[in-house]
Amino acid sequence: MNSKIKNIWKKFNFLRSLKARIFIIVFLIGIIPSIILTYGILENYEDRAISLRTSDMQNQLNIIANHLITYNYLSDTSSEVISAELEQLSNLYDGRVMIINSGLKVIKDTYGTSEGKTVITEAVIKCMKEGAGGSDYDYEYGYIEITTPIIETAVAGTVAGNGIPADIEKKKDIVRGVMLTSVSTESINTTLDILSRRALLLEILMLLAIFAIALVLSNALMKPFERVAKAISEVKEGYKDEPISVPDYLETEHIVDAFNQLQNRMRVLDTSRQEFVANVSHELKTPITSVKVLADSLLAQEDVPAELYREFMVDIAEEIEREDKIINDLLSMVKMNRTVATMNISVVDVNALTEIILKRLRPIARKRDIEVVFESRRAVTAEADEVKLTLVITNLVENAIKYNKEQGWVKVVLDADHQFFTLEIMDSGIGIPEDSLEHIYERFYRVDKSHSREIGGTGLGLAITRNAVLMHRGSIKVSSTEGEGSTFTVKIPLNYVMT
Repeated sequence: MNSKIKNIWKKFNFLRSLKARIFIIVFLIGIIPSIILTYGILENYEDRAISLRTSDMQNQLNIIANHLITYNYLSDTSSEVISAELEQLSNLYDGRVMIINSGLKVIKDTYGTSEGKTVITEAVIKCMKEGAGGSDYDYEYGYIEITTPIIETAVAGTVAGNGIPADIEKKKDIVRGVMLTSVSTESINTTLDILSRRALLLEILMLLAIFAIALVLSNALMKPFERVAKAISEVKEGYKDEPISVPDYLETEHIVDAFNQLQNRMRVLDTSRQEFVANVSHELKTPITSVKVLADSLLAQEDVPAELYREFMVDIAEEIEREDKIINDLLSMVKMNRTVATMNISVVDVNALTEIILKRLRPIARKRDIEVVFESRRAVTAEADEVKLTLVITNLVENAIKYNKEQGWVKVVLDADHQFFTLEIMDSGIGIPEDSLEHIYERFYRVDKSHSREIGGTGLGLAITRNAVLMHRGSIKVSSTEGEGSTFTVKIPLNYVMT
């Protein structure tokens, strides 16, 4: 069943195209109003024509009704004048006229088929009682039925009394009969058919014109997007390296700007990766080369003094330690980049952990006469991964020491509120240029490549640190002034939330 639905959907897959949707929208916007307008005009014409025909007939029927009273036709149907008028009216409008007296009997029928018969219809009885005519249009059979009262105005005198003079004339309308007229609307329908055919022809022409306009518009409106797709394909195939520009619409500008930014980002990452490979190759190769040189020197000499042997072994140990640090950084980055990184959460005494880390790093700081100060504003216990938290504090303090000035200082401040604990690592070091602040957390990125190489930096420390902080659902920010120092602020929840 699902495969059938998928096959059906594939047949209508073109509807997912923006060009197809623009075409359909423009086409419908053009054709629907024209259809409504045509239908409305035809309907209005029919109603207007029926209304005019009815009004014209009623005027003439009222005149004939007066003549019927004048010639006393209800009592004597021999009047040739009235008969001629009725025949003329019947022929003129292709209709039928019946004269019905007060007894509801037909005394005259222009068709000559219903004379002497009794007519009992709602319209006739209503007209007889109320003395008011009416009309009704039968859409199915195409004729108008009109009822016209035959009214005689009688004159009567009043009786004296209550101070009113006698013999004052008073007029009273008396319904003597009804004219029931049926008028054919064939001429109106014929005209309506002609108009409908012309309207249909006009609709077809409009449909073709709107179809062409919709096709042209949809193609024209989609041209900028096609240029965007073509330009992106050229970049993808490697034929084009410069930024693309399609300023036709705001939407294409936004798409192109986003793509150009992505392309720039990819270039930066590619450059960073290349630099990283070169740097790591150099960093991995240099200790090995040094170890080989030192080992070869020992092997080339006979009866090496113990002091020289010891000195060389110390140098070899330092190079091995340097190699070990680079490899550990690489392994840490690989672990941080895993799709599902494991978090070994436990309750950690952050104050004690920081003290231990600083105790281990202070000897390194003393070599450059750098003072490391720890300020704990309150006791902090948090749910955290102790290994990753150690990595965060160690990397930030180690960087503050490495990139500091001689006889400088590093200050670590620990504080907390009811939700988060905050670590501030401040230093009096060389600072970070403003244009580098947004890149320092990128993998393989190094601000001062020459200085970083001298002190053994790989450009991975801050990337590892940021990942470790984010894995704790925390945040890391930096503020720095070049030549004056930097401040890194780490904010981590006291309670780890599983997601």
